[in-house]
Amino acid sequence: GEPLYLMTQDIMQGAGLPAYEISNHARPGAECRHNLTYWRGGEYLGIGPGAHGRLNTPSGWQAHHRIHNPAKWMEMVKTEGHGTAKQTPISAADRRDEAVLSGLRLQQGISATNFKKACGLDLKTAFNPRTVDILVKGGFLELENDGIKVTDEGRLRLDAVIEKLLND
Repeated sequence: GEPLYLMTQDIMQGAGLPAYEISNHARPGAECRHNLTYWRGGEYLGIGPGAHGRLNTPSGWQAHHRIHNPAKWMEMVKTEGHGTAKQTPISAADRRDEAVLSGLRLQQGISATNFKKACGLDLKTAFNPRTVDILVKGGFLELENDGIKVTDEGRLRLDAVIEKLLND
């Protein structure tokens, strides 16, 4: 796994397609704006069968899930004007976890501004400071003026870094 991943990074970098996310590469300026919205904790609307979305409403963040079956979805759109199967509130804690799970995948990491928009929490106080210190001293996380990101070593162990950060 790890040698192949590192070789892929080198090949893509050499081809002028650096990683901007743990498994996505693009020429600078040609990154997928659609996916960046997810990874930065932004709002998105799911419309078609099986789609899902995250919207920040006056009553807080909501998860939207559309009916998966296309025929049932279409029938509901005709009769109800939408194909929503369910809409559920998302807690600040769950939004924090989503922001970390997706944001640390990005080469640039998580900005404090995007994190605040995503979950309403301050990035500097959202995690156990002792855990953050351990991850920084271990060479897995970097703190920057406006955010937090994983190092190259942290990227190779991203699942473990996220697990520690969210559960300590």
